[in-house]
Amino acid sequence: MIVHGFAGIGYSEALPPGTDEIGLELNADTCRTRVSAGHATIQCDVSQYPTRPFKGRLIKKVDSPPCPGFGKSGKKLGLRDLPLVHQAIEDLSRGKDTRAAIGAACLDWRSVLTAEPMRWHYDLQPEAIAMEQVPSVLPVWEQYASILERWGYSTATGVLDAADHGLGQNRKRAVLIASRIQDVVLPTRTHGGLGQPAHISMADTIGWGYTQRPAPTVTGGGTATGGAEPFGNGTRQAMKRVIGTPLWRDRGIPNLRPTIAECAALQGFRPGLKFHGRAGSQYLQVGNAVAVPFAAALLAAAGIGQPAHQLAAA
Repeated sequence: MIVHGFAGIGYSEALPPGTDEIGLELNADTCRTRVSAGHATIQCDVSQYPTRPFKGRLIKKVDSPPCPGFGKSGKKLGLRDLPLVHQAIEDLSRGKDTRAAIGAACLDWRSVLTAEPMRWHYDLQPEAIAMEQVPSVLPVWEQYASILERWGYSTATGVLDAADHGLGQNRKRAVLIASRIQDVVLPTRTHGGLGQPAHISMADTIGWGYTQRPAPTVTGGGTATGGAEPFGNGTRQAMKRVIGTPLWRDRGIPNLRPTIAECAALQGFRPGLKFHGRAGSQYLQVGNAVAVPFAAALLAAAGIGQPAHQLAAA
């Protein structure tokens, strides 16, 4: 069974149909999206949900904790909270739950959620693990890897760009994969390298935009509730500078705001996938998701979602 914390929709869409996966997700609209897409879901606060129902099973664990406090935009309070996050992870790895006290001391209440997966790892000792976050969280993943190696896991960490794995969007993310049943290495790039297909352009993905490069990173929007601008102001200004050149394919509309369906395509979602809630909520679900082909590459590298006979041959 795959236990999927902070579930969103990206990893689930990357798994083969029929995979035994359960997603733990708090947001009501995201839960509706998951259920309508056929993904088993428990609506809950992951940090309050007990690990007990999953004990005694062969578990694989997938997580992408919230990243706003660690991203390039906003107040970046999560970066100032990193020493506290490191302490919470170390404590949890030794069976000591200090999340409440450390969370209260954090400048951004979401920061301690990045330590949350360690509670599950300690309690359940998953067969395999995959985690993803913004690049600034790499030192945290390296701490996880050090602990997991102490427990006998094979691990790999690094910063990868989803465009190197067939996505029509530049999207760099810090990743961790780990396994206690096989050796793991980070997935190798499939696009943009010597002798490989070129990166997929934004224009080839959604019909407009950059003709020679992938799209910039899609976000959840411009406000805390998911604004209407999945591309930030600086990104839009850079786009405007190449409009009218061979580097740009126009669409005849004066703004640079992609639709929800276009954002979904840039994230690698299948056509027709229905996102629930108001427009702002839908933009958040799409922009906060793990890009589907990138998720598929991470899961495969960790040995998650593969049939047992494939694992045995790996």
